Amino acid sequence: MKRLEGKVAIVTGSNRGIGRGIAIAFAKEGCKVIVNSHKDSKDAYDVVDEIKKLGSDAIFVVADVSKESEVKNLIKKTVDKFGKLDILVNNAGILVSGSVTTLTEKDWDRQMDVNLKGVFLCTKYAVQQMIKQGKGGRIINISSIAGLVGFPGISAYCASKGGVTELTREVALDCAIYGITVNAIDPGVIVTDMTKSMLEDEPTKKMLMENTPVGRFGQPEDIGNAAVFLALDESSFITGHNLVVDGGWTAR
Repeated sequence: MKRLEGKVAIVTGSNRGIGRGIAIAFAKEGCKVIVNSHKDSKDAYDVVDEIKKLGSDAIFVVADVSKESEVKNLIKKTVDKFGKLDILVNNAGILVSGSVTTLTEKDWDRQMDVNLKGVFLCTKYAVQQMIKQGKGGRIINISSIAGLVGFPGISAYCASKGGVTELTREVALDCAIYGITVNAIDPGVIVTDMTKSMLEDEPTKKMLMENTPVGRFGQPEDIGNAAVFLALDESSFITGHNLVVDGGWTAR
C-alpha cells in the first residue's frame, strides 16, 4: 500500500525545484496534490500531468502566498475539489541578495512577504480547515540552513528563514492539542533554479562543495523524501522539530 494513500496535500511553489520534488514524492505515495505557483505556469501543468501519470490526482491553483485573499482561495479550491486538506507544505520562497547596508526597504519587504508572511497566511487558513475537519494534520515548512547559520550577502533571506524556523516551533505548540504536527525541513545546497547561478560560478561551487561533507549537492528528491517522512502517520510524535537535510554542512 502506498503510504499517503487517501491524503490531500497543498505544496506551495511546486511548479519546479524543491516544491516539485516534494509534490512528486507525495504522488508516488498515493497522495493527491494541489500544485501551486504565484502565476500561470506551464511548469505547473507539467507537474500535474506527471502526477497523474503516477496514478494519483492533482490540480493546479494559482495563488500568491503573500496575499490573504489568494491564500483563502487556495484552501477553498482544495476543499472544493478533494473535500479536505491533510497536509500543507509551505515551500514557496524567493532569494533576494543584498547585505544589510545595501538592501532596499522594498526588497526587504518583498523577501519577508513571500518567505515569512506567506508561511503565516497559508498556515493560518490550513490550520483552520484542519481543526474544522477534526482529524489532525501535517504542516511542513521549508526553511533553510540559512535560518540556522549566517551567509554573507543575503541578510533578508537569512532573517526570513530564521523566522520560519522559530515560527515552526511556536505554531507546533499552538496546534498540538488538535493533533496537527508542525515541523520544518532545513535544506543545505540543493540543485535548483535558485542555486543555478551560484553553482555556475566555479569558485563559489568549489567553496560550497568543500563545506558539504558528503561530497555532493542535494537534489529536490532528497527534500521530497524528508517531507514524506514528516507527512506520515508514523511521525505523529514529532512536532516543533527542524529536520536538517544538508549533507553535513551544519555538523562541521
